[in-house]
Amino acid sequence: MDDTARPTRIRVDLDAITHNFRALQAHAGVPAMAIIKANAYGHGLAPVGRHLQAIGAGQLGVAFLEEGLALRQAGVTLPILVMGGIFGPQAAALIANDLEITVSSLDKLRQVEAAAESLGRQATIHLKIDTGMERIGVHGYSAGPLVEAAARSRWCRLKGVYSHLACADDPDSAMTARQLERFAEACGHFGRIGAPMPLRHLANSGGVLHFPDTALDLVRPGLALYGVLPDPASRDTVGLRPALSLVSQVVYFKVVRAGNPVSYGATWTPPADTRVVTVPIGYGDGFPRALSSRGQALIRGQRHPIVGRICMDQFMVDIGPDGTAYNEDEVVLIGRQGEQLIRCEDVAVAAGTIPYEILVGLNSRIPREYLGGA
Repeated sequence: MDDTARPTRIRVDLDAITHNFRALQAHAGVPAMAIIKANAYGHGLAPVGRHLQAIGAGQLGVAFLEEGLALRQAGVTLPILVMGGIFGPQAAALIANDLEITVSSLDKLRQVEAAAESLGRQATIHLKIDTGMERIGVHGYSAGPLVEAAARSRWCRLKGVYSHLACADDPDSAMTARQLERFAEACGHFGRIGAPMPLRHLANSGGVLHFPDTALDLVRPGLALYGVLPDPASRDTVGLRPALSLVSQVVYFKVVRAGNPVSYGATWTPPADTRVVTVPIGYGDGFPRALSSRGQALIRGQRHPIVGRICMDQFMVDIGPDGTAYNEDEVVLIGRQGEQLIRCEDVAVAAGTIPYEILVGLNSRIPREYLGGA
């Protein structure tokens, strides 16, 4: 490592992403749109986007216009669907940068058509059907006018129609079957007006893992692409490999005597003399303060508790009265060290949140290293 580099860093295994992408696609039996919104779930938007393009992915999905623009500026030429709700003034920039647009209402369709006409070029659109999220999208039972207008639009090329599953992370959820039924009902409008069926996509990570009936013409794996299960109830049906490790190094060692509290608020006090090391990462990096006296770290192949409150830039680990650690020893917070493993899912449970929030919270103050890949 460079002598000036920060000891805290994220390691991203691009070969693991390759494995997961191909395994999920093979399991679904249809092409996959790789979802790389929110900085590729903390893994790095541009590097992951370029890698997916290099391994032959056919389509990417992001949340916002800015993410699509960043990928174009990074040299990614793949089709990119912007899945979030758009503002009318954004339509021209989406079209000009060859980004596919989510159209969720007749009003949005008219805005896109007007922008496309002003540019003199067609927009590529996907219709968004609300089958149970109540977020964006026209309700399936009232989708007929939107389907008809989009199918006959002069300025829009209708490429896809999709919805989002609310409960597919739980393999025992009955909600997914209801959403699939509502989506099929909405898609029936195409046949009723004699219009060709666009690409239908419904399955997210949970759908791919648990509900094969939701793998229609295209699937949209997000979190699973990075080797992480979306929910404690989820089952790894494809053999995922975690792609992200979060590591740091010991920067200080001291003996803390019994009764001397550690960190802000004096919330943790050792009952006996113990050895404590300091690690240079904190909530300023997106490492959750909720892990205070609840999280764990791997040092020298041993699992040790984080003690006291996590600070903005550092926290402390109790290695016990007989523990051994030296400055510059590696500390693993997510990932494997020796025979021990801390999964992102474990960190989320300890912090009382979901794996998504752990990954996307790791911010740009932490440098990323990329292993493997093309």
